[in-house]
Amino acid sequence: MTIDDRSLNELIVESQDLQVDALRDIKATLPELAEIREERRTSGINVDEINRYNDNRRSVLHNMGIGGGGLAARGLLGGGFGALLAGLFATPAHADEALDIQILQTASSLEVLAVATYGAALTLDFIKNGNPVVIKFAQTTMMQHDEHRKAFQSQTKALGGKEQTAPNAKYKPIVDGAVPTLKAPLDVVNLAETLETVATQTYLMNTTQLEDTASKRVMASVMGVETQHAAVLRAVKALLMGGAPELIKIPIGADAAKLPAAAGSVAFPDAFEPVTAAAGADTGAVK
Repeated sequence: MTIDDRSLNELIVESQDLQVDALRDIKATLPELAEIREERRTSGINVDEINRYNDNRRSVLHNMGIGGGGLAARGLLGGGFGALLAGLFATPAHADEALDIQILQTASSLEVLAVATYGAALTLDFIKNGNPVVIKFAQTTMMQHDEHRKAFQSQTKALGGKEQTAPNAKYKPIVDGAVPTLKAPLDVVNLAETLETVATQTYLMNTTQLEDTASKRVMASVMGVETQHAAVLRAVKALLMGGAPELIKIPIGADAAKLPAAAGSVAFPDAFEPVTAAAGADTGAVK
């Protein structure tokens, strides 16, 4: 399949602009986080903040009817992933580490896992020898996730916490089990979409739980990048499920009329992003 390199590069530039904004915001927060670290040397951990976080999560859990297998029965997050996410969302943060450090460590662990997953996907014959648009997307996305990892680790260090360098311990076994079952592009897209959805909704939840404005802004910026990843994957999935893999190309040109109806709405299926797949702050914290 041929692609218009100029059109593809324009889209990648747009994606990188969003990425650059997020990374710039992260770098700008480091001095402020260092001040917070010094304040905690005398004031200690804010246990009330952690208690509020756990209370809010229990309230969301109750209001959305999540738990008892409820989430496991829902669409994208059904089966093993759904059951796992329900358990993770119900897990409380622990009180022996500052909440923002736990949040950043968990974010780091999700990014480590995402990098490994895209890396594994790029070694599969039907991916590396397949659609060039999908290959370029996977390569660019893996690079962006690695930059997020480094950025979250630098914030963790600025706050005086231990950098998380391992993949999320509760997700990794599920991903490891899924990789050998990846037999077609749609399998890879489904797995990647799940990880991007988890990251998007986790970072959305984090923006409501972080106390300082700078960290909220950073988390929202990175969430925007993850949202873009998920949107692209949903559009690709719609084309694969619609039996039109030949339409995964840039530019689409005259073939736009051949796009399935779902291609126009599937990228952003919710008016407001839910948090039913958000990973709890404790799930990737360094113990």
